[in-house]
Amino acid sequence: MKQTLVMQRTRIKICGLTRPIDVQTAVDSGVDALGFVFYEASARYVTAQAVSGMTASLPPFVSKVGLFVNAAFETIVQTVNIAKLDLLQFHGDESPDFCESVARILARPYMRAIGVGPQTTSSHLLNQIAQYPSACAILLDSASVSYGGSGKTFDWSILQSLDKNNLTLPLVLSGGLNAQNVSEAIFRTRPYAVDVSSGVEHAPGIKDEAKMKAFIQAVEASYLGKINS
Repeated sequence: MKQTLVMQRTRIKICGLTRPIDVQTAVDSGVDALGFVFYEASARYVTAQAVSGMTASLPPFVSKVGLFVNAAFETIVQTVNIAKLDLLQFHGDESPDFCESVARILARPYMRAIGVGPQTTSSHLLNQIAQYPSACAILLDSASVSYGGSGKTFDWSILQSLDKNNLTLPLVLSGGLNAQNVSEAIFRTRPYAVDVSSGVEHAPGIKDEAKMKAFIQAVEASYLGKINS
């Protein structure tokens, strides 16, 4: 077995946080971003007021990301102002114009989530990504009727077949990641960042401290070349 080194550090976002203790564990363990779900149909839904309380004393360089699914403009504005979000994540059927205009008005960067299913081709995926040139990143998740959160992976080989010359935005890999498979995912797809939710839980919205730490350690090991390939 030989060791392989990933030169670029892979950023980490833990999403679906609902408890102060989980926020603290994530921060103490070294995450780059905290994700909060403002979609009432989700089991991980949290209010802006709750997020404001949980993140009142965050250290610098930890981003707060708000996940929205087909939310009204007024709702997004109110949520951003109360929770003091750093970045918007559009995870529903929002149009490119809507995403861009909301981000511009609120002076916040946005990340667009795109579902990847069995029928998705690399050319189709590149066409979808191209519709959001003003995004700061594209998050790729397993396609789901519930707008993500399925806990399932998609076929990572589609990312290996993408024409990188036509790809100008950083990719965030999501969907079914956990401490057992994230190292392989990183080596196969070389994402800018990874995003995990159900893979570090023992119940929806209730994170598991050991799983969070194991996930972060697995990502860091990939960067430091500490795993065998």
